[in-house]
Amino acid sequence: MSFERFYPIVEDADWVARVVAAGARLVQLRAKDKPADVARAEVRAALAACAGKATLVVNDYWEIALDEGAPWVHLGQGDLDGADVKAIRAKGVKLGVSTHDHAELDRALSLDPDYVALGPVWPTLLKVMPWAPQGLERLGEWKKRIGPRPLVAIGGITVERAPLC
Repeated sequence: MSFERFYPIVEDADWVARVVAAGARLVQLRAKDKPADVARAEVRAALAACAGKATLVVNDYWEIALDEGAPWVHLGQGDLDGADVKAIRAKGVKLGVSTHDHAELDRALSLDPDYVALGPVWPTLLKVMPWAPQGLERLGEWKKRIGPRPLVAIGGITVERAPLC
């Protein structure tokens, strides 16, 4: 499997190291609901695993990401409420934002993110989602609305479905 167009989202630094060793060049650390000291240790270890080989995106822990020198932060809609986007931008850190409906897309675009994520595209068993699957038609609509900025399809992506995205 090639990671050329895949963006793995993993739960800890060990998985970051694994997917980087397998060829991933962009990987997200999504270590949800960890105490700050544990999250900081995970971010440090993940940055070390990526050093010179891949780019790390830190999900949610934007303050730790800034402190530790991570190049990217990913924020969900709920996490945007408490995030200092100006501080993120002032540090030169790139920003990805999750969206699930038109209002969330409008909010994301008002922040001029470096990428927009849409999901779930298909049903997923890995995360309980309050949204119905978005489908490929919505994915196409989002791409038209966001223009040349990257669009990340999340939720239910398999090797077989990926080319459809």
